[in-house]
Amino acid sequence: MNVLIAYATRHGATAGIADHIASTLIGHGLSAEARPVEDVESLDNYDAVVLGGAAYMFHWLKPAVRFAKQHRAELSARPVWLFSSGPLGTDRVDAEGNDVLAATRPKEFDDLTAMMNPRGEQVFFGAYDPEAPPIGIGERMTRHMSAARDALPAGDFRDWDAITAWADQIAADLVRAAS
Repeated sequence: MNVLIAYATRHGATAGIADHIASTLIGHGLSAEARPVEDVESLDNYDAVVLGGAAYMFHWLKPAVRFAKQHRAELSARPVWLFSSGPLGTDRVDAEGNDVLAATRPKEFDDLTAMMNPRGEQVFFGAYDPEAPPIGIGERMTRHMSAARDALPAGDFRDWDAITAWADQIAADLVRAAS
C-alpha cells in the first residue's frame, strides 16, 4: 500500500506533521511519503492519501483547497484523511469552554468532506515563531499591531503523541483493508 501525505504549509510546521505521519506509517510497514501539494501532479501511484494544510483565521491554505478540488475524482476513489494545523497553545478548552481543536476546524472541511468523504479528519496544534519572516498580508499586518502580535503565543505546540496516535489509526485501517 503506497500512501501520499500531501500538505500545504507556510512556515514548515505542517510539513513537520506530514513527515511525522509518513514516518509512522512506514513504521507500520506501509510505503509512505510526504510531499508539498505543489509538487504532486498525479495520484496514480498512490493507494491512499492524507491531505493536510495549515489553517489561518479558520481557513485552510489555498494550495490545499486547490489541490483537493483539482484531484477530487481521484481523492474520492481512494481512502483519504484530512488534517489541519494551526491553533496555538496547549489548552484544549478556551475561556468560554469550547474545544479549541473543534472550534478551529477549517471552514472548508464541510465542503471537502461532502466532496470526497474522508475516513477521518483531525486538527492539530501548530507552531508560531514571531521571528520568522511574515508571509502574506495578514501576517504582515499582525506583526505591526502590537496587541495582536502579543496575543499569539510563541512556540512549538505540536502534540507529537496525538499525531502518532492518529497516524497509528490510519495505518491500522489501511493494513486491515489490505488483508
